[in-house]
Amino acid sequence: MTTETLPARDPLPKRLVLAMREADRVVLAIAALLAALAIAAPEQLVPSLAFTAGALGSIAPWLIVSVLVAAGAKATGADAQVARVLGGREAIAVVFAALFGALSPFCSCGVIPLIAGLLGAGVPLAPVMAFWLASPLMDPNQFALLAAAIGLPFALAKATAAIGIGLLGGFGTLALVRAGAIAEPLRAGLPRLCSGARKRALAPPPPVWAFWREPERAQAFVVSGGQNLWFLTRWLTLAFLLESLMVAWVPGQTIAAALGSENGFAIPLAVALGVPAYLNGFAAIPLVSGLIGLGMSPAVGLAFMLAGGVTSIPAALAVWGVARPPVFLAYLGFAALGSLAAGYAAALVL
Repeated sequence: MTTETLPARDPLPKRLVLAMREADRVVLAIAALLAALAIAAPEQLVPSLAFTAGALGSIAPWLIVSVLVAAGAKATGADAQVARVLGGREAIAVVFAALFGALSPFCSCGVIPLIAGLLGAGVPLAPVMAFWLASPLMDPNQFALLAAAIGLPFALAKATAAIGIGLLGGFGTLALVRAGAIAEPLRAGLPRLCSGARKRALAPPPPVWAFWREPERAQAFVVSGGQNLWFLTRWLTLAFLLESLMVAWVPGQTIAAALGSENGFAIPLAVALGVPAYLNGFAAIPLVSGLIGLGMSPAVGLAFMLAGGVTSIPAALAVWGVARPPVFLAYLGFAALGSLAAGYAAALVL
């Protein structure tokens, strides 16, 4: 009588580790954070969930619009036209990217899919960085609301700062790339074009605006939109959960007192506090207006708004998801440095 040898089963811990590696790390992080809240601070679990749901609901229209715009740009081929504009002589492209970014309607998170596509198409990092930094800081609607709520000088200062931060990041990145400090910007696993495809991408055919008439383009719209929406929703959910804890455990009165005009370090502190705070360009207007009413100087408010608009937790996490660490650090560094410089410059003018 023969006996069959049964295959040895992996121990449960090993199988669990392998399953976790295959699972979505962002979803796992969200689950772990919720579990930790349920155990360590159960009274904060429901408020954090409510805060996250409300924040996602408030940003949903802008998120959907940005995803649809990015998917439409992909399906029509318009993203390739942006790549061609930004893929010329780098110094000139940086200037155009900063100006175009300050006029574009993208928020700090909604611009990520377009950025990933531009880098994958072979657009140089320097103009992409200029567009990346300037884009969430200003657009025509935001300018009008700022002028109405806080004043025209403040709106002009923010628009100038948006272009200046874009130029700083673009030319600073250009110097880092030429010095060899940054090589490949995208993380492994994200789509890239081969050298021949990159040349074609930088000299694309005219866009096909009626993309729904071509099945391949319509499919690209659906697939690209779904991928971008899932990517951003996961990271934003995690980021808003983290922000809910910051809002709960750091009172607004403390921020207002720390950023008062009597504090000589108010501008650096405003940048440091603005970095983790999610400040959507529109939602930040009443917040900063209220803080100015509590005694914060307009220059400090500008620095706080700029830092929060670019280097917020949701935007930073989204950048971390697509960019390699050197690019991520450069993004944060140029944004913080530009916000700091803009705050001190505004203190002399406003």
